[in-house]
Amino acid sequence: MRITFDALTAALVALPLFATISVFAPVAHAQEADESEPHHLAPGMQLSLKLEPGLATALTDPQRDRTDVGMGHTVKVLFGVHRYLQVGPSFAYTRLPADAAVMAEAGTSWTLGGGARLMRPHDAPGLGIAPWVDVDLVYARTGALSRPGFATAVGVSMPLDNRRRFWVGPFARYYQIIDDEDAGFDGRDAKILMFGIGLEITTGLERKREPIVAVVEPAPPGAPSDRDGDTVIDSADNCPDVAGPVENDGCPVYSKVVVKREKLEVKETIAFGWDSAVIEPTSYPALDEVVRALQDNRGFKVQIDGHASSEGTYDHNQALSEARALAVLDYLVSKGVAKERLVSKGFSESVPTETNTTAEGRDSNRRVEFILEFIIVTESKTP
Repeated sequence: MRITFDALTAALVALPLFATISVFAPVAHAQEADESEPHHLAPGMQLSLKLEPGLATALTDPQRDRTDVGMGHTVKVLFGVHRYLQVGPSFAYTRLPADAAVMAEAGTSWTLGGGARLMRPHDAPGLGIAPWVDVDLVYARTGALSRPGFATAVGVSMPLDNRRRFWVGPFARYYQIIDDEDAGFDGRDAKILMFGIGLEITTGLERKREPIVAVVEPAPPGAPSDRDGDTVIDSADNCPDVAGPVENDGCPVYSKVVVKREKLEVKETIAFGWDSAVIEPTSYPALDEVVRALQDNRGFKVQIDGHASSEGTYDHNQALSEARALAVLDYLVSKGVAKERLVSKGFSESVPTETNTTAEGRDSNRRVEFILEFIIVTESKTP
């Protein structure tokens, strides 16, 4: 059979081959030196564009005895649903030059379809050579006929760059167009075999990022220390390990908690059930902000003091104040504060903030003006 194909066919077939020879050899050497490095696909959906130009020939009559070797081109858009599996649509064009002794016009086919490809993952270690196999269901247009068909192919791809965004390699693809035996047409299936070198463009491996190292200029000899860099020196900073504004003594601004030099002050009442150590849910937001303040200031260890009014016996109030302080301790621990950073104590009615001779004063001593005090005892670095 005489082999004839035009300049476009030659260009489409030669381009990936030229890229392989001119680019792959030096890059492969560089990749071999980097073989010990771990590889990871870039985050997100893996997207590939596959271009497969090649030489095409008919395998069966009547196409085989009427056409010569021609060209074909397949374009695939592939979406990676797994490291080993890609799916997506495909488009193909095949042109087989006519044997002048039999017919005047070249035979052409256009196909549109979709399928799946199994492959060795693109982030596999080593040089990254990736064998693959795919299959497509297609709808073909040949002349005035539209017919179903399928295509299957095998190939191998090799990366052209260290990030593995560009791949090239040989393939063999088989098309079979199923005839429907229309009147006036040959009823045999059309079978076409194509060989070529494909080029694939992908999103590639994740770009390597150098770790960002913060450079902290050492303080001049004798200069005051400022660990958190908020311009409030440690000796005057109520929160030396977390940055805060100068007007708030170097502490972050909390809506329900004030960090003082000797204690944490809660702006709201920590409420309990009547004559019980059960925390009312309305107090959870305030306690959650205490948790946040302790997590921001890992150098704080706090003592939780519980107080009561003078109603009831001293022993009863002592037990109640201890139980309330312990309930708050348990709540903070349940939110992630290390237990070794916390101490709870009860003071019964011994530290009133108001008179116990009025109902309002007793209410204040029981639950308002800091039933719970958070006193900074020492430094720690636990959560």
